[in-house]
Amino acid sequence: MSAHSLNFPVSGLNCAGCVGRAETALKSVPGVVSADVNLATRTARVETADPAIAPALQSALEAAGYPARPRHMRIDIAGMSCGSCAARVEKALSTVSGVTQAHVNLASGAAELELLADSGADARVLQAVQEAGYTARMSGTGLPETTEVDSDGQEREALRRRTILAGALTLPVFVLEMGGHAVPALHHWIAGTIGTQTSWILQFVLITAVLAGPGRSFFAKGLPALWRRTPDMNSLVALGASAAWAYSTVATFAPGLLPDTARYVYFEAAGVIVTLVLLGRFLEARAKGRTGAAIRRLVGLQPDTAQVEEGKKVVDRPLSVLQVGDVIRVAPGGRVPVDGRILTGSAHIDESMITGEPVPVLKGPGDTVTGGTVNGAGALRIEATGVGSDTVLAHIIRMVEAAQGTRLPIQNLVNRITLWFVPAVLVLALLTVAVWLAVGPAPALTHALVAGVSVLVIACPCAMGLATPTSIMVGTGRAAELGVLFRKGDALQELQSVRVVAFDKTGTLTEGKPVLTDLTLTEGQDRAHVLRLIGAVEAQSEHPIARAIE
Repeated sequence: MSAHSLNFPVSGLNCAGCVGRAETALKSVPGVVSADVNLATRTARVETADPAIAPALQSALEAAGYPARPRHMRIDIAGMSCGSCAARVEKALSTVSGVTQAHVNLASGAAELELLADSGADARVLQAVQEAGYTARMSGTGLPETTEVDSDGQEREALRRRTILAGALTLPVFVLEMGGHAVPALHHWIAGTIGTQTSWILQFVLITAVLAGPGRSFFAKGLPALWRRTPDMNSLVALGASAAWAYSTVATFAPGLLPDTARYVYFEAAGVIVTLVLLGRFLEARAKGRTGAAIRRLVGLQPDTAQVEEGKKVVDRPLSVLQVGDVIRVAPGGRVPVDGRILTGSAHIDESMITGEPVPVLKGPGDTVTGGTVNGAGALRIEATGVGSDTVLAHIIRMVEAAQGTRLPIQNLVNRITLWFVPAVLVLALLTVAVWLAVGPAPALTHALVAGVSVLVIACPCAMGLATPTSIMVGTGRAAELGVLFRKGDALQELQSVRVVAFDKTGTLTEGKPVLTDLTLTEGQDRAHVLRLIGAVEAQSEHPIARAIE
C-alpha cells in the first residue's frame, strides 16, 4: 500500500512539551508510520499507509487537547441525478487521503468537505469524483459574479425542451395503446382502420425516437455506470425502458418467438418512464433556479463598479479588483459598493437590507458603512475595510448557500436507502426471473422475462433522493425572497415542532416604510393649505418621512 503524507495546522501548541504530547497522540493512531509536529509553524506532518486515517487523527488530537484546524472546501459536481449518485460520490470522497468529513447535496450539485491536508489534496478530491463517474470543479470562494453564465438556466431550458418533445412523441402512443383499455370502442376502431400491427409499428417508430432523442442521456450515463458496477437511477431507467422497448420490438416484428398469451407491446411504458423522469428533473431544476434567483438578488444589491480615487483622479473600477484601503466615493442616492469607514461627508444611510429598519441612519466621519446599503442625499468618501468575500453581504450569501446545502438528519436515512436502492432492484428483477423459470408455467423463459421487465419498469421513477434536498432548497430560497435567512438548514426540519412564533422588528409585520395615515389640525387651519406647505418643505428631502408626507 502506498504511503500518504498529510500536512495540517494544529492549535494549542505553546511549548516543546505540547509538541511531544501532540506527536504521541498522533503516533498512537493505528496506521501512522511517522508523525512530526513543528512548534514554530504549528503544523503537523503525518506519514501513513491508510488514506482514510484523517478522522482518527483528528479525534486523537482533540482528545489530547491540541485540536487540528481542518480546511474547508466546496466543489461543484455535475452528472448526479439521484440519491444513490450523491451517496456514491460521498463515499468516494470519504476515502480520499486527508478528508475528515464529506457531505454531498444532490439538489445544489455541490459537496462540502473538511480536510486535514494542504492544497495538494484538491487534485485527489477532483480525481476521486472523476473515478466515481462524475465531473467536478472547485467552487468560487468569493462573492458570486452577477455576469457569469447561468448554466443552471441553460440546463433547465434543455430539460424543458426534452420533456416537451418526449411528451409529444409519447402521448399518441399512450392513446393508441392505453386508450383502448379505457374506451373499448377506440380499440375496435383502431383494429378496424389502421390495424393492430400498423399501430404497433407506429408506436415502435415514435418510442424509438423518444429513446434515441430526449432519453439518450439515460443510456449515455446509465450504461457506463452499469459497466463500472456502480449502477444509478440512470442505469435503472435505461434498463427498464430498453427492456420494455426490446420486448415490444420482438412482439411486433418477430411474434413467433413469443407464445400467443404473451404477444403484447409495452412501448407506452418505455415512453412514459422517460417522460415522467424528465419531467421530475425539470421540476427539480426549476426549483433550483428559483432558489438561485434569491441568491442572485442578494448579489445584485452591490453595484458592479466603484469610483476609486487615484491621486487627483477618480476612476471606475470593478469590485473584483478593489483592495482594503482604497478610497471610494459614493454619490448621493448610490449604493455603497463595499464595507468601509467614512472619511469625509455625512448622509442618512438606508440599512434596511441588514437591520430591517426603514428609517435611514445618520452617518458621519469615522462611522462604518456596509456594502449594499443605500446612500441618502450626501456625498461620501469612504475607506474600504472589507472587499470581495470579506464583506457582510458576502457572508450573508455564503450563509444562505450553506443553509441550502445542509443535510438534514432525515437525509442520512434517505441516503442509506438510495445507495442500495438500484442494486436491490436489479437483484430483485434477477430473482423474479429465477423464480418464474423455476415454478412458472410454460413457456417459462418468456414469462420469466416479462416478470423481470415488469420489476424494472415499475421501480424506475425514484424521487426518494431528491425530495429532501430539493425541499431544503425551495424552503430556504422562498424564505430568502421574503427576507428570512436560515443560518442552518436543519432549522427547517425543527420548524415542524414549532407551536409559538414571536415577531419583532419593524418591517416584519409592517410594510417597512412610514405612511401618513392621519392629519390632526388646530382650529382655524385649512387641511389643503397645510399639506401644501408641508409638501413644499419636504419636497427636496430624501428622508422616508418626507416621502410619506409627499
